[in-house]
Amino acid sequence: MNIKKYIKNFVNYKYLLYELVKKNIKLKYRRSYLGILWTLIEPLLTMIVLTLVFGKLFGRSDRTFPIYVLCGRLLFSFFCSSTKSGLKAVSGNAAMIKKVYVPKYIYVVAAIVSNFVTFLISLIVLVGVGVVLKVRPTVYVIEAIVPILILLIMSIGVGLILSTMNVFFRDIEYIWSVGTMLIMYTSAIFYPVDRVIGTGNAWVFELNPVYMCIANFRNAVLYGLPMNVLYSAKSLGIALVLLIIGVVMFYKNQDKFILHV
Repeated sequence: MNIKKYIKNFVNYKYLLYELVKKNIKLKYRRSYLGILWTLIEPLLTMIVLTLVFGKLFGRSDRTFPIYVLCGRLLFSFFCSSTKSGLKAVSGNAAMIKKVYVPKYIYVVAAIVSNFVTFLISLIVLVGVGVVLKVRPTVYVIEAIVPILILLIMSIGVGLILSTMNVFFRDIEYIWSVGTMLIMYTSAIFYPVDRVIGTGNAWVFELNPVYMCIANFRNAVLYGLPMNVLYSAKSLGIALVLLIIGVVMFYKNQDKFILHV
């Protein structure tokens, strides 16, 4: 596999990537009256519901709990939606793949990047809630870019793996729905981490790279603390391994896609 060739090929198709990303975003909100505004409204409403339910359930009355919930919800939602979009990217563009030659990975990358763009827009909600709740950013807020980029790399890797598998095994979509549910409940999105650590089950966090990204994002945005270097190293390592596996799987099987889509 010639890496330079594929990088050059990717650069040559950057305009197509841009158009596919734009198309995906338009299609996502084409029947919505509020359109892209739902990118801001939906996480805000979810934050309110989760804060009311789980804040009361766990006795979390501190004013920063909504931001705690929102940080986890935004990052997990990006990972979940982007991997699910990546999963369907090849099979969902079967008609175009059969008619026109385009590097097939472009569809997967475009699906994930379009979700990344909407995720970045949704961060406006986090800024707004932070201002309302008077959370003062520190110099460490700059480090928030690290877990975000790691999560993006991880999503592309997982997306390539799932899209390859989905071409041959369509049931993978339903299996991954269960997988994302498991990841969600082990990512401490709406419950305090110390409640789990107190039960001796902290190992679930050490195995979940999505949680590691969420924890580092919270450190930077909410707590004003430096990122956990071990979490960054482990999550980046896992993300790169997933990316390599995804690229190799996709490359070895892409010529067979046209027979199965």
